[in-house]
Amino acid sequence: MKKLIKIVSLITVVAMLLAFAGCGKQENNASSEPAEAEYKAVDMSVACLKGPTGVGMAKLMQDSEDGKTANNYTFTVASSPDEISGKIVSGELNIASVPTNLAVKLFNKTEGKIQMLAVNTLGVLSFIAQDDSIKTLADLKGKTVYSTGEGSNPEYILRYLLKANGLENDVNVQFVASNDELLAALISGNAEVAMVPEPAATTVLTKKDTLKRVISVNDEWEKVSDSKLMMGCVVALASYVNENKEAVDKFLSEYKASIDFANGSVDEAAELCAKYEIVPAAPIAKAAIPNCNLTYVDKKDMKSSIEGYFKVLFDYDPTSIGGKMPTDAFYYGE
Repeated sequence: MKKLIKIVSLITVVAMLLAFAGCGKQENNASSEPAEAEYKAVDMSVACLKGPTGVGMAKLMQDSEDGKTANNYTFTVASSPDEISGKIVSGELNIASVPTNLAVKLFNKTEGKIQMLAVNTLGVLSFIAQDDSIKTLADLKGKTVYSTGEGSNPEYILRYLLKANGLENDVNVQFVASNDELLAALISGNAEVAMVPEPAATTVLTKKDTLKRVISVNDEWEKVSDSKLMMGCVVALASYVNENKEAVDKFLSEYKASIDFANGSVDEAAELCAKYEIVPAAPIAKAAIPNCNLTYVDKKDMKSSIEGYFKVLFDYDPTSIGGKMPTDAFYYGE
């Protein structure tokens, strides 16, 4: 009997040893599985424009300088879209902020080589006037309205609003080359009324106290259109996106956080805007940021939100977006 007990005990010990050996083998097999590849930072050139699109980029610029970003970014702050459009098509720039209508123009011109990654700016225009008796668009009849943005969103928005209010033949529109020239015309009194984007609108109001913000373009747009003004976006070559999807997605995540920071931490964002010469001075940036209508809209929400705006531009003047509505390939994430 004792001999039988010893045999049973021996069998039990052997079974336990085999079980432990099996567990060890399983653990070794598990540990031998390849680990997920570590993300390797990509060198990426990014451009934005002075003004709202730059404001939304400011925190990302600081984070990049501090070495806190997923990619290695090199930033360019441009004064006009003309400095950017050719470089994004050629691939000299990887990602760039441009007016939304220019993004579609580039898409059509290059036969689909450009993709819109996200919308970053809503309506940022106001009418500034010497005469505060101007209350509505009807009060512009017989006057000359100065503006920048000929051939871009501001021109088509202004002309559409004038036409919708029966004023297309009763208001003289005078375009100037830059916001600096526009502000100089207002300050000197050469321009009685002008349509001015942020942060230039805030800037000029601080320089001459007789000037007033008299009409909100956003309010006037809502009176005549069901679409939403969506004036700025970020774009890239579709080929670049396809080859660097993970890097682009990481950029977009960090860019969204940068925009959220600007909207939620105005004082700190204003200092960064001055540091990177996006806005002339921190106090101006602080006053302007709440009027910059910074946003972040991507993927299906982007397409459904902006298609109506593009349709308004197309119906008014097909050349405003390059002759035809964009296909689904234009929208990243579709």
